[in-house]
Amino acid sequence: MLTISSISKSFGGRELFTEASLQVNRGDRIGLVGPNGAGKSTLFSLILGINDPDEGSISMERKVTLGFLPQETAPAGEESILDLALSVNDEMKYLREQLARTEEDAEHHDAINRYHDLEGNLLETKAKRLLKGLAFRETDFNRPARELSGGWVMRAHLARLLVMEPDLLMLDEPTNHLDLESLNWFQNYLMSYPGAIFMISHDREFLNTLVDDIVEVAYGRLTRYRGNYESYVEQRAARREQQLSAYKNQQKEIAALQEFADRFRAKASKATQAQSKLKQIERMVKIEMPPDESSTIKFQFPQPRRSGEKVMTLNKVDFAYGPQPVYQNLNLEISKGQRMVLVGPNGAGKSTMLKLLAGVLTPASGVRQVGHNVDVGYFAQNRSELLQSNATVLQSVRDSPKPVSEEVARTILGAFLFRGDDVFKTVKVLSGGEKSRLNLVKLLLDPPNFLLMDEPTTHLDMPSIEALIFALEQYTGTVVFISHDVYFIRKIAASVMHISAGIPTYYPGDYQYYLDKTNASSARSALVAGDKLANQSAISIDTQVTPRVSVFKTKEQKRAEAEARQAISRQRKETTSAYERYEQQIHQMENRVNSITDEMGRPEIASDGKRMVDLNRELSDLHHKLHVAMTEWEALGAQLVAFKTD
Repeated sequence: MLTISSISKSFGGRELFTEASLQVNRGDRIGLVGPNGAGKSTLFSLILGINDPDEGSISMERKVTLGFLPQETAPAGEESILDLALSVNDEMKYLREQLARTEEDAEHHDAINRYHDLEGNLLETKAKRLLKGLAFRETDFNRPARELSGGWVMRAHLARLLVMEPDLLMLDEPTNHLDLESLNWFQNYLMSYPGAIFMISHDREFLNTLVDDIVEVAYGRLTRYRGNYESYVEQRAARREQQLSAYKNQQKEIAALQEFADRFRAKASKATQAQSKLKQIERMVKIEMPPDESSTIKFQFPQPRRSGEKVMTLNKVDFAYGPQPVYQNLNLEISKGQRMVLVGPNGAGKSTMLKLLAGVLTPASGVRQVGHNVDVGYFAQNRSELLQSNATVLQSVRDSPKPVSEEVARTILGAFLFRGDDVFKTVKVLSGGEKSRLNLVKLLLDPPNFLLMDEPTTHLDMPSIEALIFALEQYTGTVVFISHDVYFIRKIAASVMHISAGIPTYYPGDYQYYLDKTNASSARSALVAGDKLANQSAISIDTQVTPRVSVFKTKEQKRAEAEARQAISRQRKETTSAYERYEQQIHQMENRVNSITDEMGRPEIASDGKRMVDLNRELSDLHHKLHVAMTEWEALGAQLVAFKTD
């Protein structure tokens, strides 16, 4: 269907592709991955004919239809949302050209039939169904597209592509503008899409669910891996190990040949052999050493001051938007060190919960109490007002209560996609996504000890997501966040709160624990599960105490109940003892983490390579042990709560 043959392409003296080739067949589902700037979007522009390769060719089968969704800025005008979803694409133009000719042969009759089918009521019905799936309301269908935000216009263009069902669907970061429920719907829709799919995405779950092949853009080549993204990661690591081993073996062989030549080239009896060894080295096809991929970013992020054990308390909080109540009599306590993700359907109250905790929203009644020594930091996607519009990106980062050197600032900015001259851009010319990333860097360089984050991975590529995970794994404060990135959630969340219709339910374990307890059909769908998921391990935040009913009991019943109470009492004491033991261990480990962090910041230690390696190893081990201990401690705390409500 699509053939890319030995293409080469350079931009600004930088060669993006060198004799790269790829074949896309009907029914293929391919994910295109690679670091930012490797050439993913350039490859799409070459396929679309926007740019031409310097060498090589790109060919498409005759009459193959192609649909493309760009990452940003799809056009919108006076047409309605429904008209946009039904607008003419290349296939419709082709059919109309066929109609304008003659109706004598079978091919033209077939074209006429296809035209009437596409232009009929079925097409409009399909468009409306797709728009609803992408979260448009019926009242939106006749609204002019120019009245909606760019994200909603992108959804309308996505609906247009799905209406037309091109033979090859090309998508550039299609999930960026979708909320969780729309993303879930879109993912399920694409699973049965009849055409081929070629997409750029930084969403691992999306790629793992949909693609059968990964094509990596790196070092001027297109390398195809069979399987989904997780399979690609494993295969790539294995291939790198093989290449590294082959490189080392070849270097040993070259060194041995060179040593022989150097030793004997001056001896007449051995000169011929020495020359032969040198020629043998010249004839070798040199194996390149694979690039170092040990870490996206190597930097010790600053740590916040220590907070009290109770970080935040909401007591009997009511909140409503106009006449629509969101929370009633909400009681919630956040403890130091928690790493909790909020999940649930759209409109359930997740973002409202985050804003109540942040103090962005004020309860209609009830109390929001901030704990001792707690500094609250709220990361939202629309925080551009906190940036100085005339400052450069580099100045914005360095102008911080905890200033860093230019070298460190550039390193971190590079990890979050600000590279080269990008650091000299002024804030006022940055896109919304760039401002979001810049705010994230500033937050990490001067972190509060209570961090509230709403979709922090939006606009980040995979290496940048890894950089954020690296920073949060070091972070010693408390985190509550919302995310649709399952990989990010699995890495960061140590507990889960499910919110549905304003009712929060707490799960004292990581995301897999939550999936197991709710019998979720998939990791993605569990993020938007609508009904309250009741099970014995879930703890309602606001437990209603039911009145006890008095009845006459026999001696045997009283004895049995007394024994049961004694057993529960023993279990409560054992649980309390274990809870306090873990709490003490956590306190000790946190003190040691702070001690190590302080030690690593001292100049005499920073210059001691061996000591820094030992401290890094101990710090990594402590973070792992802290995660395990916190999970156990929270589970024991859940048991104690259950004892109190029995």
